[in-house]
Amino acid sequence: MSSHLTPTPSAAGTSVVHLRRDGTGVVLELADDATPAVLHWGADLGDLGTDELTGLALARRPPYVDSVVTAPPWVPVLPQHADGWLGRPGLVGHRAGRAWSVRLDGVRHQVTPTTVSSDGVDEAAHLRVTSQLELLAGGVLRVRAAVTNLGDEPYEVVALEPALPVPVVAVEVLDTTGRHAHERHPQRRPFDVGAWVREARGGRPGHDAPTVLCAGSAGFGWQRGPVWGVHLAWSGNQVHVAEHVATGHRLLRAGELLLPGEVRLDAGETYSSPWLLASWGDGLDELSARLHVMLRARPHHPVRPRPVLLNTWEAVHFDHRLDRLLGLVDAAAQAGAERFVLDDGWFPARRHDRAGLGDWIVDPSVYPDGLHPLVDRVHARGMEFGLWVEPEMVNLDSRLAREHPEWLFDAGHGVGVASRQQHVLDLTHPSAYEHVLEQLSALVAEYRVAFLKWDHNRALVDAGHIPTGVPAVHAQVVACYRMLGELRARHTGLEIESCAGGGARVDLGILEHTDRVWPSDCIDALERQRLQRWTGLLLPPELVGTHIGGSPDLSTGRRLPLRLRAGTAIFGHLGIEWDMTTVTDDERAEVAAWVALHRELRPLLHHGRQVRADSPDPTLHLEGVVAADGTDALFRLVSLAHSPTWPAAPVVLPGLDPSRTYDVRLQPPGDAPAGDPAGPAWMRSGVRLPGRVLAEVGVQPPLIAAEDLVLVRAQAVGVS
Repeated sequence: MSSHLTPTPSAAGTSVVHLRRDGTGVVLELADDATPAVLHWGADLGDLGTDELTGLALARRPPYVDSVVTAPPWVPVLPQHADGWLGRPGLVGHRAGRAWSVRLDGVRHQVTPTTVSSDGVDEAAHLRVTSQLELLAGGVLRVRAAVTNLGDEPYEVVALEPALPVPVVAVEVLDTTGRHAHERHPQRRPFDVGAWVREARGGRPGHDAPTVLCAGSAGFGWQRGPVWGVHLAWSGNQVHVAEHVATGHRLLRAGELLLPGEVRLDAGETYSSPWLLASWGDGLDELSARLHVMLRARPHHPVRPRPVLLNTWEAVHFDHRLDRLLGLVDAAAQAGAERFVLDDGWFPARRHDRAGLGDWIVDPSVYPDGLHPLVDRVHARGMEFGLWVEPEMVNLDSRLAREHPEWLFDAGHGVGVASRQQHVLDLTHPSAYEHVLEQLSALVAEYRVAFLKWDHNRALVDAGHIPTGVPAVHAQVVACYRMLGELRARHTGLEIESCAGGGARVDLGILEHTDRVWPSDCIDALERQRLQRWTGLLLPPELVGTHIGGSPDLSTGRRLPLRLRAGTAIFGHLGIEWDMTTVTDDERAEVAAWVALHRELRPLLHHGRQVRADSPDPTLHLEGVVAADGTDALFRLVSLAHSPTWPAAPVVLPGLDPSRTYDVRLQPPGDAPAGDPAGPAWMRSGVRLPGRVLAEVGVQPPLIAAEDLVLVRAQAVGVS
């Protein structure tokens, strides 16, 4: 980690600063009338001296045309209309129709080895604008900005969107979309002149969230092509933009999408944008690896082994009977589970999804002795106890809604349309907040709850605060963060999962307060190939819930072999979501074998580097995890469908140390594909090859039947 701490003079009134960390270089021009401008963000440029930095700035300046409007030399992280920028402004706001044009003066910059903080004032608009850029572990750049009202009259913030430039080589844009139970579909388009705008207006990023908005060279893939990407660490309404203006500048930007009047600053008040996280790489794997390193370096990142869990939802749904659940506890323990999670259906009137939400007490008609008999059995079988909750939501058929209708969101049309049979509880109401917090805290204490599955099934529409009707989505997100923090502060060691009808709230804002995400309500193993791959672009495997489901799958109806279901699920935070009391002895033994393998390889799977191959055959997916020191690796090769060519071409094993030699073999229990029990010659005794050969030439895969997989293990020779 290093930085050119003494600003290097550039053009009049400007200087140049060079930050470096973990293979990333950021060169900034600091002017006295603007937030910092990024001249370079990407590969480390080496130890540049004063003359080189001055030369870099000089080399980047465009020819004079007629003004900065026609040819801006580069774009600050908060580009402004008043400075001649004709693209999307970084700050939009007004004071009752005035002070809508912002131009800074006397900007001061503070530089440390990892940060550049800037502070400027617009005397005419009575505003202070600040920005912060910081290089984190892994070479991830994060950026945020803030605006403070220095005037006596209120100032409404309409938008605050930091922007980062990408070079001209970035000619394609990639992000993801989807819907409930069908999230994380990648989509590409040319980075043409104009703006590609992705908005989320449901009070959460959404099932169709872009997750990471990327721009890169033509045809960039997992292993090839320079690519840059940004992610907004915020769990509410948001906007991502890929902007290409007529002057040639290409920007990736994001910010909170603010509703009218939502952020109205009184004198002295400040609004800060969420952090914009930015990564880059030669291929998506390197971009992803930087984000994973950054996340794993957080002081609150989960460090103990991630407990294998059994979740009851797809086993029992709302049919809660103690004898049945006790049998499921025993079956979970026999399979090797370490945590038992009681899902929806344990609170009053919850025999279906139309009643009960908001009443976070145990249903005495179903559990006359409370949850104690169940929890005692869970602990007696050596497992932790977990519980499903949905604290931000309420059914109209609930005691809470009947007694406190003023606690529900209402923008002037009543409680508005129902969605998922429910409405939204206004956590910005102090009494509602305290009520929910105390009920949840009492449950965690009484039943020694180690894990909360925290759901959020309904999008926020017409989310107004009673009695004013003013929008409260921003404040609701802040209240949710605060409640999560208070629960964890009260109950040391409590772990929380972010679920939002599956994968509608997968972001680094919620993960500052939770320990994993549920990427989708669909656990169909074929769907999970895509879901886990593209969720993994942002998150390392230990933060992503991956469950072994039954067959047929409840979301898709597909019947898939247990080898595919389990072999897919072990590459994450493993769980079981299946009625294990109804399985055959052979299935029970096979599940136990997969759980045992996961527990054995958990240090590799949850601390190694995730890698994904670029396959010319779209029916084959290969991805894996390579140990940080390069000594061990596990790969999953999946046949998604029938291929037009047969047999398959050799597959490469990316990410291995090219200078090491590896013993390669199939890994039980994923070593007997139905389509080729004998396999190619190397499978019978293994093969020993250098990492460079395995990455460039590869190995011949077995004849894997459609909708099946094999596991390939590569262990460095001479490592015990």
